[in-house]
Amino acid sequence: MAELSYREAIAAGIAQEMARDPMVYFIGEDIGAAGGVFKATVGLFERFGPDRVRDTPISEQAIIGAAMGAAMTGLRPIAEIMFSDFLATCWDMIANQIAKTRYMTDGQVALPLVIRTANGGGTRFGAQHSQSLENWAMAVPGLKVVAPSNPADAKGLLAAAVRDPDPVLFFEQKSLYGVKGNVPDGEHVDTLGSAKVLRDGKDCTIVALAAMVPKAMQAAEQLASDGIQATVVDVRSLVPLDTRTILGEVVKTGRLFTVEENPRLCGWGAEIASLAADECFDDLDGPIVRITTPHVPLPAADVLEDAAMPSVERIVATVRKSMR
Repeated sequence: MAELSYREAIAAGIAQEMARDPMVYFIGEDIGAAGGVFKATVGLFERFGPDRVRDTPISEQAIIGAAMGAAMTGLRPIAEIMFSDFLATCWDMIANQIAKTRYMTDGQVALPLVIRTANGGGTRFGAQHSQSLENWAMAVPGLKVVAPSNPADAKGLLAAAVRDPDPVLFFEQKSLYGVKGNVPDGEHVDTLGSAKVLRDGKDCTIVALAAMVPKAMQAAEQLASDGIQATVVDVRSLVPLDTRTILGEVVKTGRLFTVEENPRLCGWGAEIASLAADECFDDLDGPIVRITTPHVPLPAADVLEDAAMPSVERIVATVRKSMR
């Protein structure tokens, strides 16, 4: 095991796959000599050179268009969109072309590509650079959607995404880049579509994603002092969604709470709540509760941003009130 930061684990995952497969190349803004705006690609340019680590102009459409064409002709591109907010500028290519090509060609054309992007709030970048947009991608058939919460998962799930035959949107939560954790040595490949149970409890199940996972874990620790034993599930992958693990834990505890950074309306937790209501209704001991960001543009002011996003304190207070 090696202790790596989340950003170092991302770079390690890219390097692992580029060293393994010469068909993998990397394209994006400032990813080369600059090492990425979030320093998540440091060392890749020096190791693999300008042919395989390609800096681009400031054009998300050019990045995604080049990646799509490369994937259609046998390469396995990793494309970086600097902020997930900028997906809006190239969403037609992602949602209408990349997501649908395999289906519309009857499987004759595959698009094995990964689109990495820095997602979410907590870093005071304001409404146009802080959105949590994984639910956008989740709503489009044909895209796989991944959002790791820790360095080991960041490396392992990124490697799995690169090896996958379908397009994968890989959301990296900006506030996690500096978080450190143990990452397995050598080749590390995880499995897409698998959730993880991080903590077992008998009273309720808290389901969280990305930066909300460590908050859910801290909240579970505080709830334990009140005698409330919470299970914490890290979703990790929204598409495919590991309903077996998630709903299995809901059945065990009879109570479900989701912790979502994305705005409340049509968030990913609404889909999980719907599935739980359909599949686990007779096992539920109380209403399903979603803890979310309000349906507002995320403020830049630190006090307002902190108030909008789910916090450990809000998770604890909501679970306590609901469990009374």
